[in-house]
Amino acid sequence: MGCFGRLGYRYLVSFDRSKIINSEFVSSAPPEFLFICGAISQYLGAALAYSLFDDVGTPLVATLRVIGAAITLFLLRRIWKRSMEELDLAWTALFGIVLAGMNLCFYLAIDNLPLGNAVAIEFLGPIAVAVLGNRSFKNLASLAIASLGVLFLAQVTSEGSLTGVLLALAAGALWALYIILGSRVARSGAHLDGLGVGMLIGGLVISPTALASIGNVFEHPVLILVALSTGILGNVIPYGIDQIALQRITKARFAFLQALLPATASCVGFIALQQKATINEVVGIGMIIFAILLRGKET
Repeated sequence: MGCFGRLGYRYLVSFDRSKIINSEFVSSAPPEFLFICGAISQYLGAALAYSLFDDVGTPLVATLRVIGAAITLFLLRRIWKRSMEELDLAWTALFGIVLAGMNLCFYLAIDNLPLGNAVAIEFLGPIAVAVLGNRSFKNLASLAIASLGVLFLAQVTSEGSLTGVLLALAAGALWALYIILGSRVARSGAHLDGLGVGMLIGGLVISPTALASIGNVFEHPVLILVALSTGILGNVIPYGIDQIALQRITKARFAFLQALLPATASCVGFIALQQKATINEVVGIGMIIFAILLRGKET
């Protein structure tokens, strides 16, 4: 296990919650670095999950991913030892339902739309949060540049269906709610434990959508285990990092930094998969980096 892995594991299993946000790594790591680490893990998990759609079924993959992540956090954090009052259960449950719904809607959207179209439409959610949270000229200008960068990266086409567009819009709306509710959970003291409880509730709420695919559990038992494991890469690590970041920065800045997700995905493709970079991708990444530098740190 590498240095980052050891630090991450110690954070996950730590029971002295008063010292979590004061740890040297968490307090010194720039939010941008945390986002990039989370994005790499999230897109590796998404790629693995996408490969299971045909054999397991999209709703079942989404459900198993969320429940698998919840089980992982329950085991690592021993969440059952905490009282429901400490976990702020009502808000935690709502947060988990929104998170699970966001995952499900996005997976269904990319089943009906090209990935780039879905990413571009879904990004409207974080844009709304960023605009409402900070309406200064510098913020709006940097947000406009970052949004254009995402459009360049997404490589939007005219393909797709109305169903896909509506699902992507729903995913974007849920993404906005995820940021707002995630900030509350992160600052309430529930943070990672709240994330685990929330994902368990959310996974159970969306599970009826997977009933039509339940037969795949018996036909592909190994793939079901793989689907459960995608929750570690796709949910535990990136959403855990989100909880760390939301303790330190505002919802508006957090929403703005979501532009790093598609940029990181493209960089992973260039480096790990040896994909050839297009002019659009290079321009898009450059615009996002410039926008982040333009906006600067919060004061």
